Amino acid sequence: MSPHPDSSRDGTGRIGPGPGLGEGLPGGGRPRAAAPPYVLTEDTPVYVISVAAELSGLHPQTLRQYDRLGLVSPDRTAGRGRRYSARDIQQLREVQRLSQDEGINLAGIKRIIELENQVAALQSRVSELVDALESAAATLQQREAAVHASYRRDLVPYQQVQQSSALVVWRPKR
Repeated sequence: MSPHPDSSRDGTGRIGPGPGLGEGLPGGGRPRAAAPPYVLTEDTPVYVISVAAELSGLHPQTLRQYDRLGLVSPDRTAGRGRRYSARDIQQLREVQRLSQDEGINLAGIKRIIELENQVAALQSRVSELVDALESAAATLQQREAAVHASYRRDLVPYQQVQQSSALVVWRPKR
């Protein structure tokens, strides 16, 4: 069977929403990237478990097991049905690859996913801090430039010269 009609391949092997789609299902329990309502993104939960199983090449029972183990956590509908996003499908494929090609057990895969998420969060935080530092440096430079611009360059400070009647004799050394 072909991929879901609302998906397209982007050359990276990932399945995501096709261009020009304007409708989708609203987000669920997990925090998702902010997007206008009814716009499909990579995080929009649209695939039921049977479609997700077919797109990932896994059995639906395997998807349920991965959900129970916390490897991939799809969103839930009001009736508790699972809804998978394109990112979830991609993660299912990665779990399967690590398990079969690399020989890593599911506990190891869960730890790898946790560490990858932690690295991503730390990289995001570093990026935020770099942006804040650059902003503070730019503000400091602007304030410094404003102070220097406020100097009046047409005035020279006057220093009164004191007159002295002292006589100094200089004698060169021979």
